[in-house]
Amino acid sequence: MDNAAWRTKPTDRFILKWIKINLSARLTPRLEAWPWIAPWHITLTATFLGCLAGLVFALGLGWLAGVIAAVSQVLDGVDGQYARLTGRVSKKGAFWDSVLDRYADGAMVIGMAVYLFRLPFPLPQWLLIFTSALALVGSNLISYSSARAETLGIDLGHPTLASKGTRSSAMILCAFLSFIWPGMPILALVYLAIHPNGEVIYRLLKTRL
Repeated sequence: MDNAAWRTKPTDRFILKWIKINLSARLTPRLEAWPWIAPWHITLTATFLGCLAGLVFALGLGWLAGVIAAVSQVLDGVDGQYARLTGRVSKKGAFWDSVLDRYADGAMVIGMAVYLFRLPFPLPQWLLIFTSALALVGSNLISYSSARAETLGIDLGHPTLASKGTRSSAMILCAFLSFIWPGMPILALVYLAIHPNGEVIYRLLKTRL
């Protein structure tokens, strides 16, 4: 296989592509020394860590949640790279990866919301709940609308900036910085509530009947 072909997929964009090339790709070749490892082992590990990050976030340890989520994000790039590098790419593996990603993403958003509730953050509870719900729905709809459009053969135009890599990086960065200002995760929550939903609305308008 070409020296660079296994590092990314044609659909990888922006931050996610950078993470895979500069971080995940440093780890992936080392795993060839353990041929008993299957790509789905890595997928499950990344998902477990992503969900664990959400739980740790909910318990109030924002900076630690950021560390765990960062490791999960790097491993999320490793599973596909490892599958391509070892010739074990499969549609079932891609399906697992896409579905389990939603659990990890959702856990992080929910954990972040619970974290802000526990501070407590100086916002009305109804507003925090509403913002959290928008963040969760918007994050899922970006991925769903992309997959659905691809299935139906609909061209959505340029790749979105609200991709998984951007969304995850925003949460991880704000989690890291929570040791400076405990309320920092609110910035990621507001971003997730506005940008992904704005992109979904744009897509709906673009494809209106």
